[in-house]
Amino acid sequence: MFKTRLLSGIVLVIVLIATVGLGGDLLFFLLLAVSLIGMTELYHVVEVRETLLGVAGYLAAAVYYRLLYVGRLESVMMLSLLFLVVLMAIYVFSYPRYRAEQVTTVFFGLFYVAMMLSFVYQTRMLPEEGGVIVWLIFLSSWGCDTCAYCVGMLIGKHKMAPKLSPKKSVEGGVGGILGAALLGALFALAMNQWGGADVIVWECALICGAGGAISQVGDLAASAIKRNHDIKDYGKLIPGHGGILDRFDSVIFTAPVIFYLASVI
Repeated sequence: MFKTRLLSGIVLVIVLIATVGLGGDLLFFLLLAVSLIGMTELYHVVEVRETLLGVAGYLAAAVYYRLLYVGRLESVMMLSLLFLVVLMAIYVFSYPRYRAEQVTTVFFGLFYVAMMLSFVYQTRMLPEEGGVIVWLIFLSSWGCDTCAYCVGMLIGKHKMAPKLSPKKSVEGGVGGILGAALLGALFALAMNQWGGADVIVWECALICGAGGAISQVGDLAASAIKRNHDIKDYGKLIPGHGGILDRFDSVIFTAPVIFYLASVI
């Protein structure tokens, strides 16, 4: 199991380095595909993956990415309202085929998966140092997770969310945030020294630390959904890791946070 997890993790990192490093259309269409797969995993949880409700969700995600591609994000509110009307129309005219929980999950999935993941692309395309800042998304989420695990194993005593994730501790959470901030600072120093970048070290540390804090919410949120529906993993796409939502649960939350913090700071 460990060997499988390690090998698939290495492949995942290689794919990320290639696509995120190049950016542009390659990253855009990869995120579109990843978003659609993630939505199918979420919709499978509430048993609407291959239904009319699910199809409506996939089409809404495709339209959203089209708006992003052509720079028409001001139309996202209109898309959201139209999407809600379409879902409610399917709900009432197919009654009692679907439950209210299924309808709200399909609507939620557009924002939770497609829109939030798209901020990886939006961060990469920032005009100033987007090619550097985008890596803070992954450093803050996966780096925080690793640091939190190590600190929690060493000195963790106070449970963070005992009923949801008994192994997570407050000490581990704090250690994860500080570890993410440190990784952000070291990454900035390395990029300035050897990557030809010109980023401010303390800003990267602050952004990465904030991303680490939010990443823990994303991790716990994904766990809560799984526990509510009594499932272990969202999927089996990534051997040893589960599905897209299992591996990118924290990235989903850190991507928009890093984008807006980088834009403001």
